[in-house]
Amino acid sequence: MNIILLSGGSGKRLWPLSNDIRSKQFIKIFKKKDGSYESMVQRMYQQIREVDVHAVITIATSKAQVSSIHNQLDTDVGISVEPCRRDTFPAIILALSYLIEIQGADPKEPVVICPVDPYVDDSYFKTLKIMANQAGKGEANLVLMGIEPTYPSEKYGYIIPESIEQIAKVSTFKEKPQMQIAKEYISQGALWNGGVFACKPQYVLEKAHEQINFANYQDLLNQYDTLDKVSFDYAIVEKEDNIQVVRFNGSWKDLGTWNTLTEAMEENVVGNAMMDENCKNVHVINEIGIPVLAMGLHDIVISASPEGILVSDKEQSSYIKPFVDKINLPIMFAEKSWGNFRVLDVENGSMTIKVTLNPGHSMNYHSHKSRDEVWIVTRGSGRAVVDDIERQICAGDVVTMGAGCKHTIFADTKLEIVEVQLGKKISVYDKQKYKFEN
Repeated sequence: MNIILLSGGSGKRLWPLSNDIRSKQFIKIFKKKDGSYESMVQRMYQQIREVDVHAVITIATSKAQVSSIHNQLDTDVGISVEPCRRDTFPAIILALSYLIEIQGADPKEPVVICPVDPYVDDSYFKTLKIMANQAGKGEANLVLMGIEPTYPSEKYGYIIPESIEQIAKVSTFKEKPQMQIAKEYISQGALWNGGVFACKPQYVLEKAHEQINFANYQDLLNQYDTLDKVSFDYAIVEKEDNIQVVRFNGSWKDLGTWNTLTEAMEENVVGNAMMDENCKNVHVINEIGIPVLAMGLHDIVISASPEGILVSDKEQSSYIKPFVDKINLPIMFAEKSWGNFRVLDVENGSMTIKVTLNPGHSMNYHSHKSRDEVWIVTRGSGRAVVDDIERQICAGDVVTMGAGCKHTIFADTKLEIVEVQLGKKISVYDKQKYKFEN
């Protein structure tokens, strides 16, 4: 089975745990059997592998998320990288072109395309296999997943099938109608559009060529920033007459807000936090070392991270985005392909960061024009390279780099360092990369 997972979004609705780099699908909040925590993307990936161990998985994402994907999945998963955000239609076309031209997939073999972040059970993935098989038959150009609606909503598109059978022809598809129309659709037996569909890539790419003038994957990539921002539902689905729908009756949740996310959590406290017996329907997620105490609260979410602290009524948390848009701070936490970093302190002329490198990984060989740096090793062992001179390092060692020095660090074991940046112009853009011969 070929699967494309759509991984987009800025993650502002789940601030302060999410940011422009760390979207909601990378938050490790779901408890595993061994007591550790996993993210939505890790959970989704593992669930696919349990249903189809040989599935070819491609993730369509932005450049900002590539490091997080490599960090969390640690696999050779295919990644179709959008140079900039252009909504789901351009993203899907780019991913299909990548799948065929770069990964060598057959354009006539069915592919399933779905979001990376729904909270679902195993029946969801069995339905994906049914959809792929149905698309392979060629009875319809598109096969959609229809989810049984629980209430009228303006957030979803609506699919009206011609019958109540599990697989049925679609008579009407409408994207995100107004509330009154949504109620009318539900009275007609409509299903929610969960943003999941199966098709043969050849069909979708033919439709794409009717709207976009591009020769191949590289040509599409080169002109990507000029493409119109439009959803796949508006560009393709609403204009297609030959559509089938597969009903899905299993567990499905769209975890787009704190209110819905906490509903899927197995425990009320993650991290260093306590609450008294008078708290009802309260969830605390704490990623910083300072303890959090909640007392006598009802229907509240408390979330603390290096990005900030949120204390909100759960229903009101859905309206967080306009307030987060006003916050102008540098990224305080990010996962990289080699590990992660967390900003500890920001002052005028200095920044202090805790850096963790995973065993066997290293930073890019690089330099900074406008700042000096000091590394203080607090845990583990490895090798530091400064201006092509290599030295072994371990806990207690100090490495200094003046502005302009080329430097990198290799982790032989899990390596933790405190990095102090010193300079009048400290910027993430002040970085020159070099090739390093190890």
